Amino acid sequence: MKILSIDLNKDYSGALSEAVKILRTGGIVVYPTDTVYCLGANACDEHAAELIFKIKNRPLARPLPIIARNIKWARELAFIPSKLERALENIWPGATSVILPKKNIIPRIVTAGENTVSIRIPDYVLTDKLLGKFGYPLTAVSANITGEETTGDINKIVESFGSNIWKPDLILDAGILPPSSPSAILDLSTIRPKILRVGPSKPEQLMKLLGI
Repeated sequence: MKILSIDLNKDYSGALSEAVKILRTGGIVVYPTDTVYCLGANACDEHAAELIFKIKNRPLARPLPIIARNIKWARELAFIPSKLERALENIWPGATSVILPKKNIIPRIVTAGENTVSIRIPDYVLTDKLLGKFGYPLTAVSANITGEETTGDINKIVESFGSNIWKPDLILDAGILPPSSPSAILDLSTIRPKILRVGPSKPEQLMKLLGI
């Protein structure tokens, strides 16, 4: 388990190149986002996704959320009606995950066999650069062992995975992240939108953004 410390105010392109190299060979990277640290694998790679479940000790029945770089990417991963796309432009980028009908490019292991996928576009420069260099969506499940507290404290994450049999290949250490709530989860896979988890945005704000 390699750890690379990065300063977000300085050039960290070398660390991103190292991360991309690992991701392209099916490896796993811990990376910071605008909410918490996440466990990242190529979301289009079934075998890489399987490693996420092992490292996190996550039941296969629980799907993995993913991140995309922009709405164009999201369209390639899920079915998004044009009317809904305009609404999503009011929500993304930001701390809201949206459940949508998935396309076949996403392996069924990622979605726990369901026909929907949870997608988010983070409002974070590092993830934008990482996705741009890699060229594929990433899994974006919180970087912790299932049952443990979700955290932005990189020291706790290193300690937790350090004693685990299954480990990520690389940790991008951007220090302790500012306190943040997990992302909101909005289910848009059915006719009537449903808020499954309230995050930094209030329910009425989400519905207003969607024009509901």
